[in-house]
Amino acid sequence: MIVRIIVTSLVVLAAIAAAVSLFMHGRQFGRLPRGERLARIERSPNYRNGAFHNRDTTVMLTSRRGFASNMLRFLFGSKALLRPQESVPVVRTDLSALDPDEEVMVWFGHSSYLLQTGGRRILVDPVFVSASPVRFVNRPFRGTEAFRAEDMPPVDLLLITHDHWDHLDYRTVMRLKDRVGTVVCPLGVGEHFERWGFDPERVVELDWDESASPCGGLRVTCLPSRHFSGRGLRRNATLWASYAVESAVSRIYVGGDGGYGNHYADIGRRFGGFDLAVMENGQYDEAWSNIHLMPRYFARAVADIGASAVVTVHNSKYALARHAWFEPLENALRAAGEGVNLAMPAIGEPVLFRERPLVRNLWWKDMADKEKR
Repeated sequence: MIVRIIVTSLVVLAAIAAAVSLFMHGRQFGRLPRGERLARIERSPNYRNGAFHNRDTTVMLTSRRGFASNMLRFLFGSKALLRPQESVPVVRTDLSALDPDEEVMVWFGHSSYLLQTGGRRILVDPVFVSASPVRFVNRPFRGTEAFRAEDMPPVDLLLITHDHWDHLDYRTVMRLKDRVGTVVCPLGVGEHFERWGFDPERVVELDWDESASPCGGLRVTCLPSRHFSGRGLRRNATLWASYAVESAVSRIYVGGDGGYGNHYADIGRRFGGFDLAVMENGQYDEAWSNIHLMPRYFARAVADIGASAVVTVHNSKYALARHAWFEPLENALRAAGEGVNLAMPAIGEPVLFRERPLVRNLWWKDMADKEKR
């Protein structure tokens, strides 16, 4: 009897292990770099001992809690105010009808947005299906799924900052595949796109401080951020990045994810400022204060970059940290009162970032005030 129980248990455990292994090798996970791509990665000055590294020394967990304690707190801590009780309002803009000569940004919640500059369309970190390997995890706030991949016009450039699930969604990019001119991504991330059947000639991978002109009139420079990468069990096999996007009309900083560091001032000096900076603002926590931009550093980072106009992202769609869902928006509004020239659009609302005054839509304020009571 005991032998039978042991054998049965081992068979069940083996079946579970096989199922997990099969799931982890699914197409949505992409693929780790190999061959000539891996050889190029190993030549990078940012790659050592089998992994990419931030330029500033970066401790991932900055609280006294261990990983397990932080995970338990995240999963089972209080969920009060983490998600809005009402549906998030959205402006249903016809993206194909935007004037191609306008310098405009349209945000789709979290870190997904469309840029138009110099007559070119750029889609950044689109996530319209799922921000995790399984759709029942990291569910979006009600109302924020108003835009789909099918609503996107043809784009000249798909720009990816790193391969985390909330920035690179397999199902989304597959639905966009035939409407994307060129993919620009950090070093190593192209391996995912190759596994997903993208033409390697249409994928441009850049290391920090490398530049490319992927389509006429645009220059894209890959720049540091202070973060990490990984879609499965292994971290930092691919690079993470911010970008400078330059057209004949505007210079735009695409911030990606990352904590405060010396790179902000370095980038500001190098480029002499930006007409628009899209900055991370949300999903921060003292437990990982080095790898997401904490509110106390937001205004300093903007000043370092030298941005004429700022839009904040990484908020208002997913609850990936323990702060109230509206807290990043209140922090941004406070920074505006301290001199940051801030646009605050609703999801889907166009921002003409070279025109003044900038849109300042406090769509969240009545909802937040009601929930605080």
